[in-house]
Amino acid sequence: MVIGAGQAGLSAAYHLRRRGLAPYADFVVLDADDAPGGAWAHRSPSLRMATVHGFHDLPDFELPPPDPAAPAREVVPGYFAAYEAKHALPVIRPVRVRSVSSLPDRRLLIATDAGDWTARALVNATGTWTRPFLPYYPGHFTGRQLHYADYRGPEEFAGQRVLVVGGGASAVQVLSEVAAVAETVWVTRREPVYRDGPFTEESGRAAVALVEERVRQGLPVRSVVSVTGLGPSVAYRRAEQLGALHRRPMFDRLTEHGVAWGDQELAVDAIVWATGFRPEVGHLAPLNLRSAGGGIRIDGTRAVDDPRIHLVGYGPSASTIGANRAGRAAANEIVRLLGRATPAPALTG
Repeated sequence: MVIGAGQAGLSAAYHLRRRGLAPYADFVVLDADDAPGGAWAHRSPSLRMATVHGFHDLPDFELPPPDPAAPAREVVPGYFAAYEAKHALPVIRPVRVRSVSSLPDRRLLIATDAGDWTARALVNATGTWTRPFLPYYPGHFTGRQLHYADYRGPEEFAGQRVLVVGGGASAVQVLSEVAAVAETVWVTRREPVYRDGPFTEESGRAAVALVEERVRQGLPVRSVVSVTGLGPSVAYRRAEQLGALHRRPMFDRLTEHGVAWGDQELAVDAIVWATGFRPEVGHLAPLNLRSAGGGIRIDGTRAVDDPRIHLVGYGPSASTIGANRAGRAAANEIVRLLGRATPAPALTG
């Protein structure tokens, strides 16, 4: 069973089929959305392909060169739909998984809103988009607050003063757009880390290794971006040109009309929380995979405490290139677990 049909789930499904597992007979992919696209289908209409923070093709099917001005929420879901069709992947939707538990015979019971399934192994590719993280700060703000997941473009903020919270690529995207039509104020918990020059393969491996070490120890996941720093992206350069990258430290509290640092108060019209996401793994709770450190211990993609469970698009593989590699690694390990050491034939869509 594969849960989730985003980049990681589709990669895992491709490699399961490539290793000889038959669609529908041997494996299926359950997707909670009504149509292909994963989290990309829910991104802001203002996110264009030119400002996407990195995208890598799925295995064995290149994304045709897109119009840089095309909305990512249209281009990528279209690409995913074509990929599912080309490789005849057994995606069933919409199906929402409620829980995964263990049966006495060591099969897994997957309870969904469309009935129950059983499986001998599971690839969890549910991502993070459905779990936006909103930190707690004391006080009460009467203006508008929204998480980046609900951001739909700069137009609705025209002429306002907008506070953007967060030090990652999402915050930079919002600043690069909203600062063109409104006054923006940028706050982060830590001083932003900037990276000059290209993001090399060597630096990528080093960044992923830091995240891998955390998940191996069962600590809460950190994003790869949190250790790579902010690079010279299109959105970054635009925000810089607009003078929007003058960061202020995190405020102490919310007030009725804005935020405050000690006795200094700043009135704002809206707050956009670009504060990241948490992994969507609540349905795995019956398996008791969480460690004392608060996370799930992972070795590669395999849950250390249950070799039937593989998590892809989680921790070090929560990027498009990492998701591809994790999908292949999970498929290979599952084939070994099931004793299905099949060859890797050429696929025909």
